[in-house]
Amino acid sequence: MRRAEFVTAIILGLLSVYLMWKAGEGPEWDTEYVRWANTGINIDGSGPGKGFFPFYLALGMLVSCIWIIINAIRRTSPPSQSVEPFMDGYAKKMLLMVGGGLIGFLILIDIISMYAAIAVFMLYYMLILGRHPVGLSVVTSLVVPFWLYLFFDIVMTKVQPKGLRWIEDAIYTPAGSFFRDQSFVTIVLCFVVSGAILTLVARSARRQGVA
Repeated sequence: MRRAEFVTAIILGLLSVYLMWKAGEGPEWDTEYVRWANTGINIDGSGPGKGFFPFYLALGMLVSCIWIIINAIRRTSPPSQSVEPFMDGYAKKMLLMVGGGLIGFLILIDIISMYAAIAVFMLYYMLILGRHPVGLSVVTSLVVPFWLYLFFDIVMTKVQPKGLRWIEDAIYTPAGSFFRDQSFVTIVLCFVVSGAILTLVARSARRQGVA
């Protein structure tokens, strides 16, 4: 278990450094771009740059990995004191199921869009892995991507991958035109109403004792 903790922390730490480096890259066509220029909190008065969230999320992951390694060296964490195997048969099965779901999610991003891929992954995770009720799983997998769409594409104008061109033209182009014409209050109401629906469904599932 201690060896697994070391190896996992080192791998994730290296991945964090790579993601931080990639987050600072600019568009290939911009030959005058200065690396890290897109990681600021207020770029040209329009809010955080496209690399802001990826950079600082990766930085947070790197700090966490360093802390895990320190605790492992000092043997202050439970895994660093354990002599048990890292994974049993059930853990290996779950790793394959979750890892397979994540790979499928990444593949679907360029096909059906980021938000639809999130919806499919959440439905798979809640319904198949979590064994939550169908109603709660479906509503959650619709509401959460809707929130993400409103937040990133509409409020912050940080456009995410929209999948195949016909999907973008048929769904996201008219949806974007509609929501961008709405007032900020209307957008907030969309958050509130969809959140209320999700809350009601969750409470109903909890009352039935199956959530």
